[in-house]
Amino acid sequence: MALESAIPITLSYFVSSATMVYAQHLTVNLPEPPINLLYPGIVLFLVGITGNFYHHYLLSKLRIKGEKEYKIPKGGLFEFVICPHYLFEIIGFYGFSLISQTLYGFSFAIGTTFYLLGRSYATRRWYLSKFEDFPKNVKAIIPFVF
Repeated sequence: MALESAIPITLSYFVSSATMVYAQHLTVNLPEPPINLLYPGIVLFLVGITGNFYHHYLLSKLRIKGEKEYKIPKGGLFEFVICPHYLFEIIGFYGFSLISQTLYGFSFAIGTTFYLLGRSYATRRWYLSKFEDFPKNVKAIIPFVF
């Protein structure tokens, strides 16, 4: 990823995370929600972060040291979608949303979903344009659907 793309993305995540923490702080004196979604949120967050790291690990093993060429990822959910790490990132953010139970947390999860849907769609188009043997049944981010 180019530095001019990485910096705004990183800043966006940092500012959004800081804002989410602040939004959580603003709810300190408000009554607790009637349903406690902490534990389902923790489960979703852990599934999301674990799946994200696993698929990043698979991506890191694609190239042998010194190689520069792109390859089609294999293993894990890469057999079904080209961006499973994005899918798991989205799952993690919905887990975080359930943990925080704030409108901002939910809004952030929705925003992240739309952003990563667009990125995964563009990534799939790129793979289709660069690899003649790219499997047509591999979707962008949601297995068998999109």
